[in-house]
Amino acid sequence: MRALAITTVKNEGAFLLEWLAHHRAVGFTDFLVFSNDCSDGTDAMLDRLETLGWLTHVPNPGPWEEGPQWAALKQADHHPLKKAADWVAVLDVDEFVTIKTGDGTLSALFEAAPQATAFALTWRLFGNCGVVGFEDRPVTAQFTRCAPPDMLWPWRASIFKTLFANDGAYGKLGVHRPRAPQDDKLAGTLWVDGSGRKLPALYQRQKLFTPPGSAPYELVQLNHYPLGAMQSYVVKCDRGRSNRQAEPFDMSYWVERNFCTDEETAIRRYDAPAGEIRSELMADVELARLHDQSVAWRRARFDALMQDEPYRALFGRLLLCPPSRPLPREAAAQIVAMGLRARQG
Repeated sequence: MRALAITTVKNEGAFLLEWLAHHRAVGFTDFLVFSNDCSDGTDAMLDRLETLGWLTHVPNPGPWEEGPQWAALKQADHHPLKKAADWVAVLDVDEFVTIKTGDGTLSALFEAAPQATAFALTWRLFGNCGVVGFEDRPVTAQFTRCAPPDMLWPWRASIFKTLFANDGAYGKLGVHRPRAPQDDKLAGTLWVDGSGRKLPALYQRQKLFTPPGSAPYELVQLNHYPLGAMQSYVVKCDRGRSNRQAEPFDMSYWVERNFCTDEETAIRRYDAPAGEIRSELMADVELARLHDQSVAWRRARFDALMQDEPYRALFGRLLLCPPSRPLPREAAAQIVAMGLRARQG
């Protein structure tokens, strides 16, 4: 069974080895990684990892009509790794597949829901919880508090990425779900949520969220670490978004994701296997040098940004802002209802 993870990166070298080691421990066999405009040596790290046989690196220089991520996915649609894969997931480097059933591998997930052809991996939003300084240690160990499992709003708490069987039912890759459904093959698809529950037929063609408040995390969840330390978030804002070149990160992005009410430690089951893989990677002298170089770049970049008033102001606002408070269920339900009425009207 070949399982392919596809990602796009820019200046993510400090986090790359953790992400790669984790998903190798989960059971992904192949990695197709696109890079663009790297200043921290991420592209050199990827070249080294390709030489060592860990992944396939495809440089993705601009300009792009829809941003680097969409340009990468168009290339990935025709790549031999994608064509050879049995299962595919498009993931970001701040997203970690966390399987709670069996031994925590993809094989255990498929055994738990053997009829499924697409798993909607709902985000579990992990907040910043007041961490200021960037540290060179696993993100998954630093940030252990997250949103409650049944939060109705903001809607991003219910958004998902898709792990899907590469059986020809969809003609194109998408950021959150496969696109271009093939009518003659859809009847054989079965979409399930992270608890293995069958999703309505509409999910075969559209939808980006699992039903709000449904807590779809019994078998698998997608641990999402969109914020990190405050210093890293400032550097992330400088980088910009991968799927829309013009849309910036800002305080609204921060507030809608900085939930820290629940302790969530399911990902700890990967500490030993992922740690062994990270150690193996860092045993390569050149790869270790490149990792350390990217860490130094990240620290220097934050210091440089602090010479700019807009970034100093952003950093100050992050320091001022407490973790976000989940809305009372009645208030959240009102907002959801308003949104439904607006779409219907």
